[in-house]
Amino acid sequence: MFARWGRIVYRFRWATLAVSAVLLGLSVAGILTGGTLAGNGGFGANLLAGEAAKLVNSEIRAQHAASGSSMTLIFSSADLSATDPAFQSALQEALAPLTGDSRVSDVKTPYTVPAIQRSSLISRDAHKALVIVDLKDDLQKAQGYAPQLLREIHPGSLSMVATGQVPINLAFNTTLESDLQRAEYVALPITLLLLALIFASIVAALLPLGVGVLAIVGGVGGTVFLARFTDVTQYAINVVTLIGLGVAIDYSLFIVTRFRDELAAGASREDAIATSMSTAGRAITFSGVTVAIGLSAMLFFQGTFLASMGAAGAIVVAIAVFYGLTFLPALLSVLGGRVDRLRLPFLGAQPPAGAGAWHSMALWVMRRPFLVLVPALAVLLLAGTPFTQLRLANGDVDQLPPSNQARQGYDELVKEFPGQDQTSIQAVVDYPTSTPLTAGHVGDVYDLSRRLAALPNVLRVESIVDLDPSLTKADYQSLYSGPRDSLPPAMQQALTIGAGQHIVLLNVVTNKQYTSDDARAIVTAVRAEHVPDGRVLATGGTAFDLDIVHFIMERTPIAVGSVILVTYIVLFLLTGSVVLPLKAVITNLFSISASFGAMVWIFQEGHLSQQLGFTAQSIDPSIPVILFSIVFGMSMDYEVLLISRIQEEYRRTGDNQAGVAMGLEKSGRLITGAAAIMCAVFLAFGLADVVIIKAIGIGLAIAIAIDATIVRILIVPSVMRLLGRANWWAPRPLALLHGRIGAGESHAVAPVPARG
Repeated sequence: MFARWGRIVYRFRWATLAVSAVLLGLSVAGILTGGTLAGNGGFGANLLAGEAAKLVNSEIRAQHAASGSSMTLIFSSADLSATDPAFQSALQEALAPLTGDSRVSDVKTPYTVPAIQRSSLISRDAHKALVIVDLKDDLQKAQGYAPQLLREIHPGSLSMVATGQVPINLAFNTTLESDLQRAEYVALPITLLLLALIFASIVAALLPLGVGVLAIVGGVGGTVFLARFTDVTQYAINVVTLIGLGVAIDYSLFIVTRFRDELAAGASREDAIATSMSTAGRAITFSGVTVAIGLSAMLFFQGTFLASMGAAGAIVVAIAVFYGLTFLPALLSVLGGRVDRLRLPFLGAQPPAGAGAWHSMALWVMRRPFLVLVPALAVLLLAGTPFTQLRLANGDVDQLPPSNQARQGYDELVKEFPGQDQTSIQAVVDYPTSTPLTAGHVGDVYDLSRRLAALPNVLRVESIVDLDPSLTKADYQSLYSGPRDSLPPAMQQALTIGAGQHIVLLNVVTNKQYTSDDARAIVTAVRAEHVPDGRVLATGGTAFDLDIVHFIMERTPIAVGSVILVTYIVLFLLTGSVVLPLKAVITNLFSISASFGAMVWIFQEGHLSQQLGFTAQSIDPSIPVILFSIVFGMSMDYEVLLISRIQEEYRRTGDNQAGVAMGLEKSGRLITGAAAIMCAVFLAFGLADVVIIKAIGIGLAIAIAIDATIVRILIVPSVMRLLGRANWWAPRPLALLHGRIGAGESHAVAPVPARG
């Protein structure tokens, strides 16, 4: 099938190139007309905290909220106090352009809020003032004009730092864009250099890079087009570029190498293309399937940005395989022997068959399989031990580098302004069929508030029944049971922001960090509470953090199990063996655990935080899922490419050891070269300023390096030597099934005779 496809591409090579050009144009059009990427892809909408947040939004915020989003501005002076008239005058002059702007709904300063709130807007040293700018539009729309608003503010003699909701989201967007540009600027020239060293030809080196660019453009186009129909995270573009460049170059490397080998053996262009497609083309197709299967693990986390990221990754892998089976062979058909133009003469020729370092290494390993296998596995197990200390928690502004202005403003806010270092957990008391303001319900809420206030690490509870310490339960019941208009203004205001048609909101305040175990314990305690005729929910940052971690942990086993099962089936279809897929899965899990251990050691324990420029923190729950999905697929990528070549040699010779040695000789250099390119690409993303992208890039680089060295060079040959002919065993019914399906093809490829 693949050989026949290769001949079709050869005969219609110009038409194939034309189709590729059209698809490139469509991809560019998709980028220009696609949807808008979301900040988090809807993470949390299907969680318990999300259910409570919907109630609050529908019953309170939708009715009374003054703004859709906000900015927090910190004004400071080294000489003036925030209470000094000169400071106040300078501040009011700086904010004057905002007062008449139709996009601004309110500006709160220490001089415009009630006296009881004033102290929270002035820093402890009294030299800084906090300004809250409420904007009428939601976060997505406000980000479009917030930079212009900030440019209109001229602080004069004061200094100003912008932070809060909109500036922090803008900082993430701009930092992710700069991270992507930096990664491309670093990765592309290094990749070209490595390809030139591998191929010893500039023309051959440019081909995989060209396919990589096509795959990235197609993947980005498909991703933003997908954003027209569903939420797609802003991280997706970075991941698409990372995966697309890596796999496209990887696949092209193997096809170009096989084509050159066939030409060197005397084959015609058409036969060389046919053979390349039936061997390397077949291998990259199965490899693409395994990578897509790995990425499909993220699809099990529907309702989160992981699902959109998995879909985007699968799109770019499919596009990379497509161009590897169409554009690349068509271009090779046109080039022929000119693929070796612009050779680098200082690079030596390849050793003859049955010789060279890779052949010798395979034989050396297989002569002492136990002595190699046991230490190699021990190293991987030892590297994976830090993973046992993994702590998951939602990433926040700490994902930005310490040098980022919005991050610095947030750190300053928390450190220097009273109450800003506190965490508010929102308890929502829901009475689905009645009003919460009956005497009985008010009494129940009063009792609940006192129980929550008595919880460990709770500083206070703020609610409609906590306005005046001198009021008793009976007083609150009497007041709220009467006409609303007869209530004191403070109580009317409290009802506006703290109660709805069916709910009452209680803010449980603690001085514990919002992702801490102590804060999570408060959420658990709130949810364990009961009120007659109603239910108690919890929302807020801590509740979402707890629910997201629980959601990830709950879905991970089925996601991992499903990916392993489907991958096993695909590898069986490729090899016809029930043993090799099991070996592949086990060794893959070893390398993944080692990379996870390194991730915890670096990013959670912070051993390289100074050198890499980040703040040590708990691991964002999305990172292990993303790493597993990509690493599992790409490790199987190397497994497929290596085993395909070993199987080809085994079928030719009938000798297991010879097949392993020749297979490693033929593909070892390519796998190592491809891994070096992958590591260069991934480490370029490791230079990112956003921690989640940095962690993914470095984690992937470590995993690929481990897989291409310890696993492929040491563990695979030693295990295959110990298993012998059992490597290729399958029960007779499965062997017959594999024969009927016809997934194998490489054994049908006869040696191509030399042509004079």
